[in-house]
Amino acid sequence: MPSRTIRTIIILGSLAIAGIIFIQGYWVSRTLDIQEEDFHQTATIALRKVAEAISLYNESELPKTNLIIQRSSNYYSVNVNSSIDANILEDYLFQEFEKASLNTVFEYAVYDCSSDQLVYGNVCNIDEDSKEFVRSQNLPKFNDLIYYFVVKFPERGSFIADSMRQSILFSIIALLAIAFFAYAMWVILRQKQLTELQKDFINNMTHEFKTPISSIKIASEYIHNEKSIQSNERLVKYANIIREQNERLNNQVEKVLNIARLEKDQFELKKSKIDLVEKLNSIVNNEKLLLSKSSASIKFETQLSEAYIKADELHLNNIISTMIDNGIKYNTNVPELTIGLNQRDENSFLLSIADNGIGIRKEMQKKIFEKFYRIPTGNLHDVKGFGLGLFYVKNITEGHGWNISVNSEKGKGTRFKIIIPKQN
Repeated sequence: MPSRTIRTIIILGSLAIAGIIFIQGYWVSRTLDIQEEDFHQTATIALRKVAEAISLYNESELPKTNLIIQRSSNYYSVNVNSSIDANILEDYLFQEFEKASLNTVFEYAVYDCSSDQLVYGNVCNIDEDSKEFVRSQNLPKFNDLIYYFVVKFPERGSFIADSMRQSILFSIIALLAIAFFAYAMWVILRQKQLTELQKDFINNMTHEFKTPISSIKIASEYIHNEKSIQSNERLVKYANIIREQNERLNNQVEKVLNIARLEKDQFELKKSKIDLVEKLNSIVNNEKLLLSKSSASIKFETQLSEAYIKADELHLNNIISTMIDNGIKYNTNVPELTIGLNQRDENSFLLSIADNGIGIRKEMQKKIFEKFYRIPTGNLHDVKGFGLGLFYVKNITEGHGWNISVNSEKGKGTRFKIIIPKQN
């Protein structure tokens, strides 16, 4: 994956994480505010009804102001202007809290004028299945009231948190998703770092190969041209083997270096105007010379007298040679290759390279252009290579703005098609 793409993913991912955390935090905070306001309103309404019931029981009037005062987040005082029976108060509190679904622990106390003390009433739990609660040691009294009672909700926070269970669950899921994404980003960055180290090692190693390869080439050429060796058939054979294997090694090194340039965006196509008919004739004729000692055959078919395109000549040669080489290597029959060139429409040509090889299964055709991908053959490795050929072909064709596709059937050969724009 290119570094630019990874940077873009990280930036967008960081913005997404920041956005999710902000929205989630705002949502939880807003939900908490709503739940607290709802609890306060519910408690206030229930306490008002209790005060009205006591007023009706005592046949007295309630104060018009400061009837219910919230002294703290979970502590309320209720001014009733008349004496209060603790037993009746507890019954009223139970009834109204149960109606309002305030199923939580509450404590109450009643102010005694004669002793000027706040007399503790009881700790009550509407939810009978919940744990027992230890009563508060003291409840503060208030000098600004005469006949009043106080109610405390010691588990108000737990009650609100329980009502926010769904929001908390979604928040945990979101945080887990963020953590997973952050971990995935870390893995990607770590993998990228290791990949870069691997690429640097391979590039340095292949560059180091260039010097001995060049030396071997010079030495093999000297040996091959030496008159004393040309008279010895056996030495000539060995000299040819050295030249061929050295050339093969050089081609593999060049492939690796070209792939490295592709991945670093240091690849520059030197395009020029080329007659594709003439170029393909030249390539086919050269391949025929190379195949003259084998049973493989190659032919070029076209009805065009000329076909001008704009391309990098070196890389055009390479991609055609690569596909011809694949057609010969991946073949259990006598290799027969056909290169065709036709006018596709007014603005483009259709170049095809067909063989009678082993073919490619349909599920594997989408993968053959991936780097290092080789069609699985079990424990049999009779065809050598790195899996870079078609990856190189794909990148070069895309670099030219061409379109490449493949049609193949297992056991019936393969046909590659390249659509190439016409050069006017």
